[in-house]
Amino acid sequence: DMAEPIQQLTRNNNPQGRQTIPFTLIQRKEKLGDLLYEKRQYGKAKWACIKMKEKQYEQSICLGFMKLMRYICEQNSSGLYLGITIPIVTIVHTNESQSEMTQSVTVAYYLPEVLQDEPPHPFDSDIIIEEWPSTIVYSR
Repeated sequence: DMAEPIQQLTRNNNPQGRQTIPFTLIQRKEKLGDLLYEKRQYGKAKWACIKMKEKQYEQSICLGFMKLMRYICEQNSSGLYLGITIPIVTIVHTNESQSEMTQSVTVAYYLPEVLQDEPPHPFDSDIIIEEWPSTIVYSR
């Protein structure tokens, strides 16, 4: 089922083919010279998002990512490979008291600059296009 998206990604798996999302570095945390994480601020932009709720957190992320890959690899109204932007963002949801993670996660793909004004529509109705305000992201 994922053979075509994986082949498409492999064909396009070169660093020059990936668009890094423009951001402002807020904080960088290192330990013994190794990067632990960066706190980044991304500007207002459109993202393709999917919310997943599987029994295991990791399964939700994997399934959400695979659905987004299908969208990126031609299962969209343009019928074209959209290109990879990095990073792919995972939003972890918590309970109302914010004391525990829930099984629900959102996996999000920043639409490349050339698609920001008119993003292709996903064929998968679970994927929605959202415009996010300026957003803080922790990246590893």
